[in-house]
Amino acid sequence: MINFSRTAILALGSFLVLVPTVYFGSSYIYNTSYDSSTDIATTTEKTASVKSIENKEVFVATHIKTPESVKAIYMTACVAGTPSWREKLLKIANDTEINSIVIDIKDYSGTISFETENPLLSGNKGKGCYVRDMREFIAKLHEHGVYVIGRITVFQDPYYTAKRPDLAVHKLSDGEVWKDYKGLTFIDVGAREYWDYIVALSKDSYAAGFDELNFDYIRFPSDGNMKDINYTWSGTTTKATVLKNFFSYIHEKLSGTGSALSADLFGMTTTNTDDLNIGQVLEDALMYFDYVAPMVYPSHYPPKFNGWANPNDHVYDVVKFSMARAVARANAASTSPLKLRPWLQDFDYGGNYGEAEVRAQMKATYDAGLTSWMLWDPGNKYTVSALNPQ
Repeated sequence: MINFSRTAILALGSFLVLVPTVYFGSSYIYNTSYDSSTDIATTTEKTASVKSIENKEVFVATHIKTPESVKAIYMTACVAGTPSWREKLLKIANDTEINSIVIDIKDYSGTISFETENPLLSGNKGKGCYVRDMREFIAKLHEHGVYVIGRITVFQDPYYTAKRPDLAVHKLSDGEVWKDYKGLTFIDVGAREYWDYIVALSKDSYAAGFDELNFDYIRFPSDGNMKDINYTWSGTTTKATVLKNFFSYIHEKLSGTGSALSADLFGMTTTNTDDLNIGQVLEDALMYFDYVAPMVYPSHYPPKFNGWANPNDHVYDVVKFSMARAVARANAASTSPLKLRPWLQDFDYGGNYGEAEVRAQMKATYDAGLTSWMLWDPGNKYTVSALNPQ
């Protein structure tokens, strides 16, 4: 079985967990109002502020608008919590065409990377990294004109499944919590109580300054013993229907916040018309999200895909073929193709990915009629030579 999951790739950068944890602590009392109808930020100001309300200092985030063409790099919470390292990535944005940075809000471990006082979220002590000054760091990025996207790993959540095993995906054989081949656990997509946890986290994240919320692992599990799996909350409803209901719920609950919403999908959702047995259908995501990001990493396509013995030898062709299909489907669904923003590969997996390979993927994106892309490297070491200077 081909494993399309990001956790396999994260293993390449697992050394990141050795970065010393940066613990919480701040002199501010943060805004703890969670009314979805309250827009606590503007899109015109570029810097955050601290205001006094009822004799308390309240952090008020501000936001910047989505660039017409997003060109982003990914930053783990470990890097975001290490000032010397995160400055290197900010320098890339200052010196090159990069205008956006994606930062982990909740990673594959389930760890929430910044402090929150929301009772639904507080007390999260996952095994991932924390960023004590996340709000201030986002404000600094805004001062440099950087659009900040917050990545939320949704249904893969070992922390929450340990806290609420009743909401997890279970084994059919003995009812215990199911694990994939890497030992990671998933929340059942049909567990609606957990949806409110994600909504609460999303609202807090926008209040902290994130301009866009990016939802990853919005899917059913794929790489484990699928014969011994039981979805007690999803029941017999089709996976695509359950996931589409989640998309609709997120859209409804967050539409009043002012945040842009994006969804990460398997790359093959652009070429497959079924749900890949994980519930993901491209048209469903296009319906409910502002932007959709297929992960068209050539290394993640199976041998012989579209007749290519090794897709890694055809990086331009894989991305062009996949995104051209996505554009055609968006047009057929009467949706703007510019909602499509692929994740591109900038890590060595299945082959060497340097300047030529990264540039080839960018060119393929443009040749498919698109203008935006995001670069993924779990080690956060990007091929700067592939980027145009500022």
